Amino acid sequence: MSRRREVESAAERDLRAKVAGEASAEAAVAAAAAPELEASLTVPTDLTAAAFFDVDNTMMMGASIFHFARGLAARKYFTTSDLAGFIWQQLKFRVGGREDPESVKASREQALSFVAGRSVAELVSLGEEIYDELMADRIWTGTQALAQMHLDAGQRVWLVTATPVELATIIARRLGLTGALGTVSEHVDGVYTGRLVGDMLHGKAKAQAVRALAAKEGLNLKRCTAYSDSSNDVPMLSAVGTAVAVNPDSQLREISRKRGWEIRDFRTGRKAAKIGVPSVLGAGALAGAVAAGLAYRRKGR
Repeated sequence: MSRRREVESAAERDLRAKVAGEASAEAAVAAAAAPELEASLTVPTDLTAAAFFDVDNTMMMGASIFHFARGLAARKYFTTSDLAGFIWQQLKFRVGGREDPESVKASREQALSFVAGRSVAELVSLGEEIYDELMADRIWTGTQALAQMHLDAGQRVWLVTATPVELATIIARRLGLTGALGTVSEHVDGVYTGRLVGDMLHGKAKAQAVRALAAKEGLNLKRCTAYSDSSNDVPMLSAVGTAVAVNPDSQLREISRKRGWEIRDFRTGRKAAKIGVPSVLGAGALAGAVAAGLAYRRKGR
């Protein structure tokens, strides 16, 4: 690949990240204004400060999309062996290989097949059920207490995740938070088209989403706080005045020490080991695993 093509690819990725961030912020504001959510929240008294929490391994043990996939497998959307096989392939790649643009593109395309042709209402209904079954008991109480601290201070609290915005919004509502920034999939007349709006909300896209939401909500980012476990979220953590590493991976722990960021670790012994695989896989791989299982099932029909 020529140097020019490499630059163009980077520019295209940055543009997708910007579009994804802006779409996520718009969807988050719209969802937070919904009557059923708005009625459950206390009006913030500190209007220019907010907190942003990553979900996977920060707010929740493991990856939310992985738990969602387990719930779908239990409902025969695809088999657990299909899911396990794909995850193993992704794990070998993530540990032994590098995340090049083509592999990211492939994961994105697989993720699209997960929702194409399905109704938004169906996915939301399944998300509600699966949250109760597999996610509610996996919330880190320490991280939830940090979120409540911000709410008690009159600040808004948002989740920021690569998980589909519909699932992220369910998690935020169940935790009594303000709302969620998540990956936005295009839908027409309540049915997913199989296209993302921009890109997955990952890496730089999270920072773009936080900036876009701050502009819409009148937030002063220097007064805001962000929490994450992953070095992939350094762009988001760097976008605010206060960054906190929660259950950090080794790279984020090192970065946090160098930059003087606070570190909170709620893991102990075996519990930390159990959440290791979802951490290594990452949101893209797990979203791809869900998609691959569904695609496999469709081929077998």
